[in-house]
Amino acid sequence: MSSKKPSSQPPVEIADLVERAADAVVGALDGCADWGASGLRVGQYASDLVADAAAHAVLDEAGVGVLSEESGLVRPGADVVVVIDPLDGSTNASRSVSWWATSVCAFDADGPVAAVVHDLVHGRRYRAVRGGGASCDGEAIAPSGVREPSEAMVGISGLPPRALGWRQFRALGAAALDLCAVADGRLDAYVDCSPDAHGVWDYAGAWLVCQEAGASVVDAHGRDLSVLDHSARRTPVAAATAQLCAAMNANRARAFATGPIATG
Repeated sequence: MSSKKPSSQPPVEIADLVERAADAVVGALDGCADWGASGLRVGQYASDLVADAAAHAVLDEAGVGVLSEESGLVRPGADVVVVIDPLDGSTNASRSVSWWATSVCAFDADGPVAAVVHDLVHGRRYRAVRGGGASCDGEAIAPSGVREPSEAMVGISGLPPRALGWRQFRALGAAALDLCAVADGRLDAYVDCSPDAHGVWDYAGAWLVCQEAGASVVDAHGRDLSVLDHSARRTPVAAATAQLCAAMNANRARAFATGPIATG
């Protein structure tokens, strides 16, 4: 990201653009009649395309760069690049499993600057601006403060070869919402147990929400999460505290190496 020049737009204008893109997706999906497969590629749904088109209508008019799961990267040299997952959890949506969202996150030369993750089932809206804190529906949020795996309720994506020392776990199916649940304390941690399964659009918005709420987020293999490449994949691990994040990541590594699992 350091090769890009600083954005000429102040954060409040970027945050407003992110809000408008999320609003456009919410409005478009309110009228969506087809939640089945798109027929264009495996794992893509007609609703993904409806949501993507709605977000692009706002972002293209603004002239910013856009990196979307559905339509790739356009205007990569722009000062601001908006990373979107138009419909995170689209398989859940297609089967009426109530956990899916849209995630919109603007990046400037220094990384994520403003984000919205909108829970499309329950109507919750998570917002974050770099240096400005994080909120849900206008109320400030904070993680649980849990420090030990043995006390933690953990969201997972994919299946680890062994339990990771948690108290309980949940597999919910939408990374953006899973990470936001860490930010607001409903989950204590989140561990991606799939090998490099997530693009930046899956975690970017919720990553900023977590950071601004005070939660810790890392890549399981120590790589930079701030990557604007449609082909790049990462393995996010998040937790309420740095201690819990480090412990869960260590337990993940031990599990995949078939070693012992710590519980404290």
